[in-house]
Amino acid sequence: MAIEIGKIRNVGVVGHGGVGKTSLVEGLLFTAGALTRLGKVDDGSTTTDFDPDEIKRRISINTAVAYCDWKGHRINLVDTPGYGDFIADARAGLRVVEAAIVVVDAVAGVQVQTEKVWKFATEYPLPRAVVVNRLDRERADFYRTVESLARRLKGRLVALQIPLGEESSFRGAVDLVKMKAVTYAGGKPTEGEIPDDLSDRAKEYREKLVEAAAETDDELLTKYLEAGSLGEPEMLRALRAGIGEGKLVPVLCASAARNVGSPALLDLIVDSLPSPAGRGEAAGTDLKTKQAGRRAPDPKAPVSALVFKTLSDPHVGKLSLFRVYSGTLRADSTLLNASRGVRERMGHVSWLMGKTQKNVDALGPGEIGVAQKLKETLTGDTLGDEAQPFELPRIVFPEAAISFAIQPKTRGDEDKISNSLARIAEEDPTVHYHYDPETKQLLVAGVGSLHVEMVVERMKRKYNVDVNLLPPRIPYKETIKGRAEGQGKYKKQTGGRGQYGDVWLRVEPLPRGGGFEFVDDIFGGAVPRNYIPSAEKGVRDCMKKGIYAGYPVVDLRVTLYDGSYHDVDSSDMAFQIAASLGLQKVFIEAHPILLEPIMNVEVTCPSDAAGDIIGDLNSRRGRIVGMEPAGETAAVRAAAPMAEMLTYESSLRSMTGGRGVYSMEFSHYEEVPAFLAEKVIKEAKTEKEKAEKH
Repeated sequence: MAIEIGKIRNVGVVGHGGVGKTSLVEGLLFTAGALTRLGKVDDGSTTTDFDPDEIKRRISINTAVAYCDWKGHRINLVDTPGYGDFIADARAGLRVVEAAIVVVDAVAGVQVQTEKVWKFATEYPLPRAVVVNRLDRERADFYRTVESLARRLKGRLVALQIPLGEESSFRGAVDLVKMKAVTYAGGKPTEGEIPDDLSDRAKEYREKLVEAAAETDDELLTKYLEAGSLGEPEMLRALRAGIGEGKLVPVLCASAARNVGSPALLDLIVDSLPSPAGRGEAAGTDLKTKQAGRRAPDPKAPVSALVFKTLSDPHVGKLSLFRVYSGTLRADSTLLNASRGVRERMGHVSWLMGKTQKNVDALGPGEIGVAQKLKETLTGDTLGDEAQPFELPRIVFPEAAISFAIQPKTRGDEDKISNSLARIAEEDPTVHYHYDPETKQLLVAGVGSLHVEMVVERMKRKYNVDVNLLPPRIPYKETIKGRAEGQGKYKKQTGGRGQYGDVWLRVEPLPRGGGFEFVDDIFGGAVPRNYIPSAEKGVRDCMKKGIYAGYPVVDLRVTLYDGSYHDVDSSDMAFQIAASLGLQKVFIEAHPILLEPIMNVEVTCPSDAAGDIIGDLNSRRGRIVGMEPAGETAAVRAAAPMAEMLTYESSLRSMTGGRGVYSMEFSHYEEVPAFLAEKVIKEAKTEKEKAEKH
């Protein structure tokens, strides 16, 4: 039977890569009795990192879901990746929860992705709690970490606990609400008195906590200012309300590896973080009226559910993870995919514990579940009632930033490559691939180079396709700057009928983006009408292959103004060849140039790195178009040649310590400077000779 909505807590666990999110989830599951033994990331035995790539690299790559029951409540934990290349999954995970647990490392404090996930949580206004993890490590410092949080994250952060012991002697925390010391031995907590050496500090932090609680409510604040203190029940009520509404962000202590701190975090989730009922109605579009509509989190309302993750398992097939927003989603029902207008048969629906599924009859509003083998449904789609179609807003994913060309290691694997890429792109909406007819390469684009490498590893492991990654070829173009005219003649005498075609062509440049014009300027039948299309075809074929360096020719007007023919020997083929020879000759006389693609680049980086970014873009032949400071970050906009931007990702990472992001899109073509053009032409010729030898 579906779980009562008020008893559900959906929580996203987010943070920078490597801060212990997966280990923390493991500790919560174990403490709540959902697991019988504690798994470890290092030996690949955790519940939420089960993909072979995750086990091999010891990082989360996919968002995973697990659940536990605590004090009569169902807690769904959504464990998200923290590495920049997979951060899109964290955004999707936060879309379907009511609160976020932000995990930070007690040594490193706030890191790049901490700021990113914090922004995502603000975007979906989610109440959040911060867990300072790994307090048992060398150089771990709770107070320094809290300072870095207050400095770099927006929100009223307040410590609910302070640590007992430092570094390797960390053994628990002082609960500032109850004013008790909670010590852990073998993962089990014991309450006791606060040690003398901590009592002053505990009083100081307790005072800050009471003040923060009082500030959430004007009446309480007046009372606090008059009386100088608050009773524990009042303070607790104010704290819970403040945390649930996102006015306060509580900070807790933990060491996930030793399973210290889990019970307090589970209590906080159940007591202070909102249930799906607290989120209110889900906004979306009523597809019947095409108007904005809302759906209440009511089990009797029409069903609406959002798919937030697709996993593809070679044995089980496609798994679609979804969150129910309204109505009751039953196993073996037929629903409408409102985003694609197709019907889907649900079959089994299950709760998820990492990779293990537990079949259930129905899932009510607020529940998170999984369905198998949905034919057309992809991440971001809405499933719902056919009679009352309704679409929830789609999840917005970051654009792919870096492309590589893919080449099969074995001949004849081309079909297998596109099939495996199609399956991977279904799982991961940030992977894009397309065939570029100009460079004759299959390009795969991802968020970063690690992301694309993972795609290649997955192709090999799951679909048995072995490929090489190459940098993409630059789609240069050729054109001319001057005018020229001349003759193209093809005459071949063999036994019997010969071949004869003769044309005079004039070439001149068109403005950038002007394409191609063919002008027929023949008078008095010097070239018969029926051969003029053949001459044009010869010109077009020659332009496609390229003349100067083997790249397509653009922005050109070719005029056919004279010629001659032979009654018997002239043919379509002869005029095609004559026109092609003529164009090759006059093109080289008309001051040929190479054009290169220029990209619009936008870089968002910490303000203090903006100077380095601008200097680096200038050194890449970039033109800075503008710069906008936005608080601690700055956005730099530039136009830069594609050829100079292929290695940009790693440079940006080192200049900004991984905190810079960039996006790039094609803008227009411009002339390649002469000294570089020579190099490109030389390389193109070498490549052509190589290809001819093979």
